Amino acid sequence: MIYKRITLLCGHYGSGKTNVAVNMAYDLKNQFEKVAIADLDIVNPYFRTKDSANEFMEKGIELICSDYAGSNVDIPALPQQIYSICDQKDKRVIIDVGGDDRGALALGRIAPSILEENDYEMIFVINCFRPLTRDADSTIEIMKEIENAANMKFTAIVNNSNLGEETKAEDVLKSLAYADEISKKTGLPIKCTSVYNVLYEGLKDSVSNIFPLNLQKKIN
Repeated sequence: MIYKRITLLCGHYGSGKTNVAVNMAYDLKNQFEKVAIADLDIVNPYFRTKDSANEFMEKGIELICSDYAGSNVDIPALPQQIYSICDQKDKRVIIDVGGDDRGALALGRIAPSILEENDYEMIFVINCFRPLTRDADSTIEIMKEIENAANMKFTAIVNNSNLGEETKAEDVLKSLAYADEISKKTGLPIKCTSVYNVLYEGLKDSVSNIFPLNLQKKIN
């Protein structure tokens, strides 16, 4: 997959954006030497990028996240290293922005620098199997709320419609019309449709721009 220097991923709670972010970081590391993944999710997500900290270390991927990530302490604090995203231009970065508009507010500290450099992609991760994003119009409403909070516009969509390990090939195929409708109504291209890796072989010939995912495991 082709990436800008900075890739931002946003989406509604439970959309699976963190899992997409983790897998994109792995894919990016196959292409570039200096890769980092930053976690700006400060609103108690289902998964944290820190759950994959050991894997990042093994692959040589820098993890930028709050010291409180993965703990029971809910403090909306961002690490000082977050500014290295904009300062170190030889580094490729995936940013897990957060769920909904509250999570997007954390992006405000570095958004001006990202916009000035203009080598970024801001991706909206969608999942039609989540209660509040079952149709195109409700999903687009959430998309606009995130844009307003972040003061940035989305540039692409990732269709990550899934039911976790229970996802079947027909579930993915049914989600394609949903993603196409959102794309047509917003004018945003579909960067990829991400699927659980065990479904990849059966779907690769029928789904355009398919991206296989290893499912991230939650550390308790």
